[in-house]
Amino acid sequence: MKINWNLIKGITVAAVLIFLYAFSANRNAARVVGNPDIKYLDGEQYFITRSMVNKLLIQNNDSVTNIRKDQLDLDVLEERLRANEMIQDAEVYLSVNGTLGAKIKQRTPIARIAANDSFYIDSEGKLMPLSKVSAAHVPFVEGKIDKKKLNDVYTLAKFIAEDDFLKKNIIAIVQNENYTFNLKLRANDFVVLFGKVEHIEKKVNNLKAFYKKAVKDKTLDSYAKVDLKFTNQVVCTKK
Repeated sequence: MKINWNLIKGITVAAVLIFLYAFSANRNAARVVGNPDIKYLDGEQYFITRSMVNKLLIQNNDSVTNIRKDQLDLDVLEERLRANEMIQDAEVYLSVNGTLGAKIKQRTPIARIAANDSFYIDSEGKLMPLSKVSAAHVPFVEGKIDKKKLNDVYTLAKFIAEDDFLKKNIIAIVQNENYTFNLKLRANDFVVLFGKVEHIEKKVNNLKAFYKKAVKDKTLDSYAKVDLKFTNQVVCTKK
Protein backbone atom coordinates (compact mmCIF):
# COMPACT_ATOMS: atom_id res chain seq x y z
CA MET A 1 0.00 0.00 0.00
CA LYS A 2 1.42 3.30 -1.08
CA ILE A 3 1.54 5.97 1.65
CA ASN A 4 0.23 9.38 0.59
CA TRP A 5 2.81 11.58 2.29
CA ASN A 6 1.33 14.76 0.84
CA LEU A 7 -2.01 14.00 2.51
CA ILE A 8 -0.31 13.27 5.81
CA LYS A 9 1.67 16.49 5.60
CA GLY A 10 -1.49 18.42 4.82
CA ILE A 11 -3.35 16.91 7.78
CA THR A 12 -0.36 17.57 10.07
CA VAL A 13 -0.08 21.21 8.99
CA ALA A 14 -3.82 21.71 9.42
CA ALA A 15 -3.69 20.17 12.90
CA VAL A 16 -0.77 22.38 13.90
CA LEU A 17 -2.56 25.49 12.61
CA ILE A 18 -5.75 24.60 14.48
CA PHE A 19 -3.74 24.01 17.66
CA LEU A 20 -1.89 27.32 17.31
CA TYR A 21 -5.11 29.20 16.63
CA ALA A 22 -6.85 27.64 19.64
CA PHE A 23 -3.82 28.29 21.82
CA SER A 24 -3.61 31.89 20.65
CA ALA A 25 -7.34 32.48 21.12
CA ASN A 26 -7.26 31.00 24.62
CA ARG A 27 -4.18 32.99 25.54
CA ASN A 28 -5.76 36.18 24.16
CA ALA A 29 -8.97 35.54 26.11
CA ALA A 30 -6.97 34.90 29.27
CA ARG A 31 -5.03 38.12 28.86
CA VAL A 32 -5.89 40.56 31.64
CA VAL A 33 -7.24 44.03 31.00
CA GLY A 34 -4.99 46.97 31.75
CA ASN A 35 -5.92 50.44 32.94
CA PRO A 36 -8.89 51.77 30.92
CA ASP A 37 -8.16 54.33 28.21
CA ILE A 38 -10.88 56.97 28.66
CA LYS A 39 -11.49 59.60 26.01
CA TYR A 40 -13.85 62.56 26.24
CA LEU A 41 -15.61 63.53 23.03
CA ASP A 42 -16.48 67.04 24.22
CA GLY A 43 -14.60 69.97 25.73
CA GLU A 44 -12.13 70.15 28.59
CA GLN A 45 -14.67 70.92 31.31
CA TYR A 46 -15.30 67.51 32.82
CA PHE A 47 -18.41 66.97 34.91
CA ILE A 48 -17.33 63.39 35.52
CA THR A 49 -13.69 62.49 36.09
CA ARG A 50 -11.70 59.53 34.83
CA SER A 51 -11.71 58.15 38.35
CA MET A 52 -15.52 58.28 38.40
CA VAL A 53 -15.68 56.54 35.03
CA ASN A 54 -13.30 53.85 36.33
CA LYS A 55 -15.67 53.19 39.23
CA LEU A 56 -18.56 52.82 36.78
CA LEU A 57 -16.50 50.23 34.94
CA ILE A 58 -16.26 48.01 38.02
CA GLN A 59 -17.54 44.51 37.33
CA ASN A 60 -18.11 41.58 39.67
CA ASN A 61 -17.28 43.76 42.69
CA ASP A 62 -13.76 44.24 41.42
CA SER A 63 -11.95 46.68 39.18
CA VAL A 64 -11.80 45.84 35.49
CA THR A 65 -8.04 45.99 35.82
CA ASN A 66 -6.59 42.46 35.97
CA ILE A 67 -9.85 40.83 34.86
CA ARG A 68 -9.59 38.35 31.98
CA LYS A 69 -10.77 39.70 28.63
CA ASP A 70 -13.28 36.90 28.19
CA GLN A 71 -14.93 37.85 31.48
CA LEU A 72 -15.87 41.34 30.32
CA ASP A 73 -19.36 42.15 29.09
CA LEU A 74 -18.89 45.31 27.04
CA ASP A 75 -22.62 45.86 26.56
CA VAL A 76 -23.19 45.85 30.31
CA LEU A 77 -20.35 48.31 30.86
CA GLU A 78 -21.69 50.56 28.12
CA GLU A 79 -25.19 50.62 29.59
CA ARG A 80 -23.74 51.32 33.02
CA LEU A 81 -21.99 54.40 31.70
CA ARG A 82 -25.04 55.61 29.79
CA ALA A 83 -27.15 55.31 32.92
CA ASN A 84 -25.02 57.93 34.68
CA GLU A 85 -26.72 61.33 34.91
CA MET A 86 -23.59 63.14 33.69
CA ILE A 87 -23.15 61.03 30.54
CA GLN A 88 -25.17 61.50 27.36
CA ASP A 89 -23.61 58.65 25.42
CA ALA A 90 -20.77 56.15 25.76
CA GLU A 91 -18.96 53.54 23.73
CA VAL A 92 -16.89 50.80 25.37
CA TYR A 93 -14.47 48.69 23.36
CA LEU A 94 -11.54 46.33 23.77
CA SER A 95 -8.41 46.69 21.67
CA VAL A 96 -6.38 43.77 20.33
CA ASN A 97 -3.63 44.35 22.89
CA GLY A 98 -6.09 44.05 25.77
CA THR A 99 -6.68 47.73 26.50
CA LEU A 100 -10.20 48.57 27.60
CA GLY A 101 -11.34 51.83 26.02
CA ALA A 102 -14.28 54.11 26.72
CA LYS A 103 -15.41 57.10 24.69
CA ILE A 104 -17.52 59.44 26.80
CA LYS A 105 -19.88 62.18 25.63
CA GLN A 106 -20.97 64.27 28.59
CA ARG A 107 -24.32 65.97 28.84
CA THR A 108 -24.33 69.71 28.07
CA PRO A 109 -25.94 72.05 30.66
CA ILE A 110 -27.65 75.14 29.20
CA ALA A 111 -29.23 76.62 32.36
CA ARG A 112 -29.02 76.22 36.11
CA ILE A 113 -32.23 76.20 38.14
CA ALA A 114 -31.59 78.22 41.30
CA ALA A 115 -33.62 76.46 43.97
CA ASN A 116 -33.11 74.61 47.25
CA ASP A 117 -32.18 71.54 45.22
CA SER A 118 -30.44 73.28 42.33
CA PHE A 119 -29.95 71.38 39.09
CA TYR A 120 -29.20 71.93 35.42
CA ILE A 121 -31.32 71.64 32.31
CA ASP A 122 -29.25 70.06 29.56
CA SER A 123 -29.29 70.56 25.79
CA GLU A 124 -31.92 67.83 25.39
CA GLY A 125 -34.27 69.34 27.96
CA LYS A 126 -33.45 66.74 30.62
CA LEU A 127 -32.74 67.47 34.26
CA MET A 128 -29.10 67.09 35.25
CA PRO A 129 -27.61 67.21 38.77
CA LEU A 130 -24.87 69.63 39.68
CA SER A 131 -21.38 68.25 39.33
CA LYS A 132 -18.99 67.94 42.25
CA VAL A 133 -16.13 68.41 39.81
CA SER A 134 -16.88 71.73 38.12
CA ALA A 135 -19.64 74.25 37.53
CA ALA A 136 -21.06 75.15 34.13
CA HIS A 137 -21.03 78.80 33.08
CA VAL A 138 -24.70 79.01 32.12
CA PRO A 139 -27.55 81.42 32.97
CA PHE A 140 -29.31 81.00 36.32
CA VAL A 141 -33.07 80.50 36.28
CA GLU A 142 -34.78 82.29 39.15
CA GLY A 143 -38.28 83.19 40.27
CA LYS A 144 -41.32 80.90 40.18
CA ILE A 145 -39.95 77.47 39.34
CA ASP A 146 -42.04 74.36 38.77
CA LYS A 147 -39.99 71.28 37.90
CA LYS A 148 -42.97 69.85 36.05
CA LYS A 149 -43.36 72.94 33.87
CA LEU A 150 -39.94 73.67 32.44
CA ASN A 151 -40.72 73.50 28.73
CA ASP A 152 -40.73 77.27 28.27
CA VAL A 153 -37.58 77.62 30.39
CA TYR A 154 -35.87 75.02 28.20
CA THR A 155 -37.02 76.73 24.98
CA LEU A 156 -35.65 80.10 26.08
CA ALA A 157 -32.44 78.67 27.58
CA LYS A 158 -31.73 76.67 24.42
CA PHE A 159 -32.17 79.76 22.24
CA ILE A 160 -29.78 81.67 24.50
CA ALA A 161 -27.21 78.85 24.40
CA GLU A 162 -27.26 78.83 20.59
CA ASP A 163 -27.01 82.60 20.10
CA ASP A 164 -23.56 84.18 20.52
CA PHE A 165 -24.89 87.60 21.61
CA LEU A 166 -27.28 86.19 24.21
CA LYS A 167 -24.81 83.60 25.46
CA LYS A 168 -22.27 86.34 26.07
CA ASN A 169 -24.63 88.80 27.74
CA ILE A 170 -27.44 86.98 29.56
CA ILE A 171 -26.62 85.81 33.07
CA ALA A 172 -30.10 85.12 34.47
CA ILE A 173 -33.60 84.15 33.39
CA VAL A 174 -36.36 85.19 35.79
CA GLN A 175 -39.69 83.39 35.51
CA ASN A 176 -42.60 85.44 36.84
CA GLU A 177 -45.86 84.33 38.47
CA ASN A 178 -47.71 84.52 35.13
CA TYR A 179 -44.98 82.49 33.39
CA THR A 180 -43.56 85.44 31.54
CA PHE A 181 -39.81 86.03 31.60
CA ASN A 182 -37.34 88.76 32.44
CA LEU A 183 -33.67 88.65 31.50
CA LYS A 184 -30.68 90.03 33.39
CA LEU A 185 -27.55 91.11 31.55
CA ARG A 186 -23.94 90.67 32.57
CA ALA A 187 -22.65 94.21 32.04
CA ASN A 188 -25.81 96.31 32.36
CA ASP A 189 -28.26 96.74 35.23
CA PHE A 190 -31.47 97.27 33.26
CA VAL A 191 -34.03 94.45 33.16
CA VAL A 192 -35.20 93.03 29.86
CA LEU A 193 -38.95 92.31 29.97
CA PHE A 194 -39.08 89.42 27.52
CA GLY A 195 -42.67 88.32 28.05
CA LYS A 196 -43.90 84.90 26.99
CA VAL A 197 -41.84 82.44 25.00
CA GLU A 198 -43.23 83.30 21.61
CA HIS A 199 -41.81 85.24 18.65
CA ILE A 200 -38.39 84.66 20.24
CA GLU A 201 -36.35 85.42 17.15
CA LYS A 202 -38.18 88.70 16.51
CA LYS A 203 -37.79 89.81 20.12
CA VAL A 204 -34.08 88.95 20.16
CA ASN A 205 -33.50 90.85 16.90
CA ASN A 206 -35.23 93.86 18.46
CA LEU A 207 -33.01 93.58 21.53
CA LYS A 208 -29.87 93.40 19.38
CA ALA A 209 -30.93 96.43 17.34
CA PHE A 210 -31.67 98.41 20.52
CA TYR A 211 -28.39 97.35 22.12
CA LYS A 212 -26.35 98.28 19.08
CA LYS A 213 -27.92 101.75 18.88
CA ALA A 214 -27.64 102.33 22.64
CA VAL A 215 -23.96 101.41 22.56
CA LYS A 216 -23.42 103.83 19.71
CA ASP A 217 -25.33 106.58 21.56
CA LYS A 218 -23.67 105.68 24.88
CA THR A 219 -27.05 105.47 26.59
CA LEU A 220 -27.07 101.88 27.88
CA ASP A 221 -26.69 102.98 31.49
CA SER A 222 -29.66 105.34 31.21
CA TYR A 223 -32.34 102.66 31.24
CA ALA A 224 -34.06 100.76 34.03
CA LYS A 225 -36.26 98.54 31.84
CA VAL A 226 -36.28 97.41 28.22
CA ASP A 227 -39.63 95.91 27.20
CA LEU A 228 -39.69 93.42 24.30
CA LYS A 229 -43.26 92.20 24.82
CA PHE A 230 -44.46 94.18 21.81
CA THR A 231 -42.82 92.50 18.84
CA ASN A 232 -43.02 95.55 16.58
CA GLN A 233 -41.19 97.89 18.96
CA VAL A 234 -38.90 98.20 21.97
CA VAL A 235 -40.29 100.22 24.88
CA CYS A 236 -37.64 101.62 27.22
CA THR A 237 -38.03 103.08 30.69
CA LYS A 238 -35.33 105.44 31.89
CA LYS A 239 -33.97 105.50 35.41
